[in-house]
Amino acid sequence: MAGTSKGEGRTGLLNGFAAYGMWGLVPLFWPLLKPAGATEILAHRMVWSLAFVAAALLVVRRWAWAGELLRQPRRLALVVIAAAFITVNWGLYIWAVNSGHVVEASLGYFINPLVTIAMGVLILKERLRPVQWAAVGVGVAAVLVLTIGYGRPPWISLVLAFSFAIYGLVKKKVNLGGVESLTAETAVQFLPALGYLLWLSAHGDATFTTEGAGHAALLASTGIVTALPLVCFGAAAIRVPLSTLGLLQYTAPVFQFLLGVFYFGEAMPPERWAGFALVWLALVLLTGDALRTSRRAHRALATALPDLPDLADITKVSKVSEVSDLSGTRTAGTTVPEAGNSPLAKP
Repeated sequence: MAGTSKGEGRTGLLNGFAAYGMWGLVPLFWPLLKPAGATEILAHRMVWSLAFVAAALLVVRRWAWAGELLRQPRRLALVVIAAAFITVNWGLYIWAVNSGHVVEASLGYFINPLVTIAMGVLILKERLRPVQWAAVGVGVAAVLVLTIGYGRPPWISLVLAFSFAIYGLVKKKVNLGGVESLTAETAVQFLPALGYLLWLSAHGDATFTTEGAGHAALLASTGIVTALPLVCFGAAAIRVPLSTLGLLQYTAPVFQFLLGVFYFGEAMPPERWAGFALVWLALVLLTGDALRTSRRAHRALATALPDLPDLADITKVSKVSEVSDLSGTRTAGTTVPEAGNSPLAKP
């Protein structure tokens, strides 16, 4: 039993690293799609993502959720809202990478946990612990320093962070699994995206049919690039502790940042290093506080309920009830682990 548990844990970690690794390395992919513009790439991503995830759900025969969703107008409206915000997020990220703003885009996913916490206070009226307040304050100071460094507010980072945080909040209320949610959102996006691609083609501006078979294949692969990390994330989320996923989440913006600085050669003057250092300090405070709180809660539960099964088993059962992957496990709407939100549809 212990061997099986360790094997499951290793499988979960590998899937977690695969998911966040793919999200972190995705800036290498979008430039390959030039000369297609950001809007054309975005439209192809919507169309081919729906094709990929719909085919996957057909294989596993998991469509009952769709009928339930269509009978609930409020949840359907939330899906439309989520689709709108992830459209903004995807489109801006693609444009930012292909326009030489990879570092600023990575900052958006570094500050996303801080934005999520701030939204929890402003929208959900949540109460913060002192360390969380300190982290938010340091994050605000970082934005001010970066505003001075860039000579303007880091609007790309802020729009990416806020759009993704709102998207995560809405997804939590929709209460769908990762793959199911992506299917519903891309179904909303499909007709406008397809209409735009047909319009481009009619005006002779589409690159899908004019730049060769390799270019067309790359555009079609945007569906796999979008969905495959999500499948790996789902497989990881039911096998490893959520605290581990919370730490793994930072590998994606770290990879993006390193690519921006060392591969794409983007400038990092001292004031930008200072701003990023403040952001990283805020995340250290936030992560440390979350880990301490989690350990205290586990110790309290172990003391209060000594006769219950091992806490690892309780945690595993709890997670299985919350997160889904393509094996058929049903979600209860988790949005872990954006330190509040989930990267279920990351860049």
